[in-house]
Amino acid sequence: MRLRGAGTKPLTKRCEGLRWKGMFIEAGGEEDPTVPNSNTRLYWCVYSQKCLGPDGDVVDESTCTASRSCYKML
Repeated sequence: MRLRGAGTKPLTKRCEGLRWKGMFIEAGGEEDPTVPNSNTRLYWCVYSQKCLGPDGDVVDESTCTASRSCYKML
């Protein structure tokens, strides 16, 4: 399975444990002015169930790569 981010580029180099709200809901590309921070991505790790990975570092789309000890390829 290849996940897609905000654009149309497949997220193939990220960890399989990376999760964010947009993966589970249909979200439009436009910001909703009635909802504060509606386009802010909040990430978590499926392994630690926190915003920090099992290695203690912050989880996000740019840091969850093969350089981390807890990384698992998609």
